[in-house]
Amino acid sequence: MNQDNITERDLKNSPSKEGLGGLYIVPTPLGNLKDITLRALEVLQQVDVILCEDTRTSSKLLNHYNIHKPTSPYHQHNEHKILAHLVDQLAAGKTMALITDAGTPGISDPAFLLVRECVKNDIKVECLPGATAFVPALVNSGLPVNRFVFEGFLPLKKGRQTLFKKLTEEERTMVFYESPMRLVKTLEEMAGYFGADRNCCVSRELTKMFEENKRGTLQEVCNYFKEKNVKGEIVIVVEGIDV
Repeated sequence: MNQDNITERDLKNSPSKEGLGGLYIVPTPLGNLKDITLRALEVLQQVDVILCEDTRTSSKLLNHYNIHKPTSPYHQHNEHKILAHLVDQLAAGKTMALITDAGTPGISDPAFLLVRECVKNDIKVECLPGATAFVPALVNSGLPVNRFVFEGFLPLKKGRQTLFKKLTEEERTMVFYESPMRLVKTLEEMAGYFGADRNCCVSRELTKMFEENKRGTLQEVCNYFKEKNVKGEIVIVVEGIDV
């Protein structure tokens, strides 16, 4: 397919050309504002409204690219309350983009409820490709990437031990999200359940100035971060059981 055909296809898929409304799931940069696609910028420029996890955070990105579209908050604390209203607007022909503070909406961020209701109501949903934190963390970990399981954030209390016990027999590479304040505790627990010599990689501040990828055994990495004042978003990648 030549470049002319690709451009023609993309123009046909743009919201302004179709005029039928719909929901666009738009990934946003993890940190470096350059990590956004040209198509994502085009969509954000053309939609009727941009749904944001935090409008204050999203304004930095939107202002940087001179995007001045109406924004509206959409997050875990209000998504149930405004869901029906958004679906009604979309069904009436509105075109909306959904973005979160960073990465792809729906990956440990709000999106699922709205997407599900749109599907139920035959409203067009399109997800653009783009930044997702666990992908670069997994790829640069040095652990097998041909088969993996994404667990997101671990339960804080109920179900936490049950999940750890279940994962002790997991053969695939495991990927988790974690907060800086719980990182060391989680690594200690993983060392207890999976074995202190199990290999892992902890990635933090991906794409940002102080990006760090610490590789080693669970015990080694845990000891390393015990001596650090940990900041930033965290991705933990752990190798599966060796069978």
